[in-house]
Amino acid sequence: MTGPPRLMRNAWLALALMALTAWTSHAITPQVSLVSQIGKLRLEDSVPKTFADWRLEPALSARVVNPQQQAFVEQIYSQTLSRAYVNSSGQRIMVSVAYSEDQRRQSALHYPEICYPAQGFSLQSQKKAALDLPQGRLRMRRLETVMGTQRYEPLSYWVVLGEQGVDGGIDKKLALVRYGVRGLIADGLIFRVSSIGRESEREFALQDGFIRDMVAAMTPAQRLRLTGLAS
Repeated sequence: MTGPPRLMRNAWLALALMALTAWTSHAITPQVSLVSQIGKLRLEDSVPKTFADWRLEPALSARVVNPQQQAFVEQIYSQTLSRAYVNSSGQRIMVSVAYSEDQRRQSALHYPEICYPAQGFSLQSQKKAALDLPQGRLRMRRLETVMGTQRYEPLSYWVVLGEQGVDGGIDKKLALVRYGVRGLIADGLIFRVSSIGRESEREFALQDGFIRDMVAAMTPAQRLRLTGLAS
């Protein structure tokens, strides 16, 4: 006599547990875009065009390596920006920024370690680095890349998730979780600075000077979104 009632209770309990699991999953799934709270980011207006001793050189922009093939770029990124700068000494710097308003898995950022080899470059080395600025410490990564025997392109890049600089990997996942707990869908970007030259350390020093000048020329709001540095 106890069999059917017990089975019925177990069935109702299982149904209740499934409903609770579904509700919990929905409750902790981010529902609101961070961009709707902190405002949209327009790369063209946010990255300074002329600052310190640097000015735009449009003719060189075609040499900037794209993150991926154009159709793929348009599918995963909200905006991209490619620019080339030159100073009065004739030194040249290339900038590439890839930005997505939604950093969930299908729209995740693609790193230079992947996109450069996809464009035919060999990856010679990679390491973590940091640049101390008046506004704070900018965590980044350094890569040495080469295409064939002619184009040596050392590069520095950093990642910003929402308004936080992250060091990729676990650091990025933890930042996503922190935003997710608040019900927010984070945006994110990769900011890449590169130059052409065989002597990597000299090129990295040139890039550091460029970055220092560029960050100094940003407004506090631009600096926060583009570097994660609040001060």
